[in-house]
Amino acid sequence: MSGLAVELAGGLARIDGGLLFFERTATVGYNEAVEVVGDDGRTRLGRVAAVDEERIVVELLESTTGLALATTRVRLLGEPLKLAVGPGMLGRTFNGVGEAIDGGPPVAAAEMRRVEGLAIKPVARAAPSEFIETGITAIDLLDSLVRGQKLPIFSGGGLPHDQIAIDIVCHARLAGSAERATDGGSGEGDAAGFAICFAGIGIPHDTAERFRWAMEQSGAAARTLLFLNLASDPPAQRLLAPRVALTAAEYLAFTEGRHVLVVLTDMTNYCEALREVSAGHGEIPSRKGYPGYLYSDLASLYERAGRIRGLPGSLTQIPILTMPGDDMSHPIPDLTGYITEGQIVLDRDLARRSLYPPVKVLSSLSRLMKEGTGAGFTHADHPALATQLYASYARAVQARVLASVVGEEGVSEIDRGYLHFGDTFESKVIAQTGPRSLAESMAAGWNALRLLPGAELHRLSGAQIAAHLGPTAGGGK
Repeated sequence: MSGLAVELAGGLARIDGGLLFFERTATVGYNEAVEVVGDDGRTRLGRVAAVDEERIVVELLESTTGLALATTRVRLLGEPLKLAVGPGMLGRTFNGVGEAIDGGPPVAAAEMRRVEGLAIKPVARAAPSEFIETGITAIDLLDSLVRGQKLPIFSGGGLPHDQIAIDIVCHARLAGSAERATDGGSGEGDAAGFAICFAGIGIPHDTAERFRWAMEQSGAAARTLLFLNLASDPPAQRLLAPRVALTAAEYLAFTEGRHVLVVLTDMTNYCEALREVSAGHGEIPSRKGYPGYLYSDLASLYERAGRIRGLPGSLTQIPILTMPGDDMSHPIPDLTGYITEGQIVLDRDLARRSLYPPVKVLSSLSRLMKEGTGAGFTHADHPALATQLYASYARAVQARVLASVVGEEGVSEIDRGYLHFGDTFESKVIAQTGPRSLAESMAAGWNALRLLPGAELHRLSGAQIAAHLGPTAGGGK
């Protein structure tokens, strides 16, 4: 790219939704930024979505109202879309293209960064490590999140994923930190501070206000960078919103040296917009109408998480998506699961029983949990406790199936104990009424295990049973 703007007068052949089809009369590059000017004199931002020998297809990031074929002009900017980033970004609210919408001034740019990002060299990547506490027991205790990981939440229509997103943003903190994000500090100094980047993608107006209000009331706003793309915004802008948010997060992580947690919700809205724009381009659809490059497109977002050797910061992602029909084999959760390192699955049955957060423990996992809770971790018994809780709850689920056939009176005394444990585990460990520290989550787990005889605690050592459950729990191994 030369970086020199070139203006094309006329040549607009067709307007199809948010796509403008121009005759190609100049050299242009894919993803090049453009400015479109109509009769009203207003400048609209867009980018080149496709180019061939005869035409240029521009995705307009704003409304096409007021544009006419004969008089619309396009200015090719000679460079890709960029975001102004600088030290004053935290505490600000932006729209899906990075424009401030909180009434404050534009960001004083320390640099301009390409919103599509640059790939991290595999040899430059450092392995994700070190625990991030979210305040949610089902995540912290059983599917721990570590810095540099990407751990999605698989939800369904009507499930409380929005509230879970709010709770994570308001209560997340670094392990060992004395303050949560709401207290305005990480406990590790400004050079390695904790920050949240929240991106609402295709969300209704009332949901956007709910996010904004919750963060302001909790005090988390001062350490949060908020991007809000509304359902009324053009689909092309929805495709840009997570890229803009991740560009800002990369600056905070790898330039300012912060540990940044990025929450993206709802990625299903992003994928629906991608399908709509792809159909407008005339591309051949693949599974369920989504473009064949859905996997690589999602990977271009998720793979921006990580750590870089020699740099102090980290970028951790929690993408949230709504599974159509609660179907985990649907292309969106299916491909997301291939790219990311585990998933947290929400359970409709627990939600119907008013248990919050309704996490389906046996379908959830974090493949990098041992990287954050292994050797040298402050809570040395955490891995063994998590493993024992998983095993005991799996046995309780099996006992429920048996009791549903023969009745509770027809099962053994041990199985009745597991039935009691399963109910207690869901209502006292998984369900919670407020944020918990990891120590509080572990205490809840130990209390639930006291319902089982020591001979059933095969994943714990005798020393662990004696230390946490007391002599009445029995032997163990």
